[in-house]
Amino acid sequence: MTTAARDLTLEYVRWIDGHVDVWGVFRDAQALAGIVAGLAEPFRDAQVTAVCGVESRGFLLGGAVAVALGVGFVPVRKDGGLFPGEKLVRETGPDYRNLRHRLHLQRSALGPTDRVLMVDDWIETGSQAVTVKDIVEECGATWVGCSVMVDELDPATQPTLGPVHSLLDAADLPPCPPEQITGSPAAP
Repeated sequence: MTTAARDLTLEYVRWIDGHVDVWGVFRDAQALAGIVAGLAEPFRDAQVTAVCGVESRGFLLGGAVAVALGVGFVPVRKDGGLFPGEKLVRETGPDYRNLRHRLHLQRSALGPTDRVLMVDDWIETGSQAVTVKDIVEECGATWVGCSVMVDELDPATQPTLGPVHSLLDAADLPPCPPEQITGSPAAP
């Protein structure tokens, strides 16, 4: 893990209304470049041929990491978005809010010669990553692993996903200030 990318993640991640907000990193070009470099670096020698990401922050970070690695980007959409052509569709397990999502990948986007890295901002339950891995492998492609800004993954799920690189663990984040906790009497 690069110290610079880790430090940038800590600098730009903020608590807002009791939730962690990573959107600020996208506004600062130098911070974004540093974080993208930190996400790409561990996979430079992994012969990655495509980076995938789940909308929405996975689109932004994944596309940037794809450019950094000199490969293409493969979007994974959630229900409701226009996405022409034949798709592979799978439902995720419950996420951190206990919601399930249907994920879509264009069937023609990947094939047996592809080696795929998934990039996202945060991994907690791993439900989306496990589902994307299943879809990628159904295309005949090879799953290389995941690269994320923040890792909160249960260690029992990690072996299912293979290599998971993170810039920092969720436990390294500063605690949410009491006045930010949703439902707190001090919260506005």
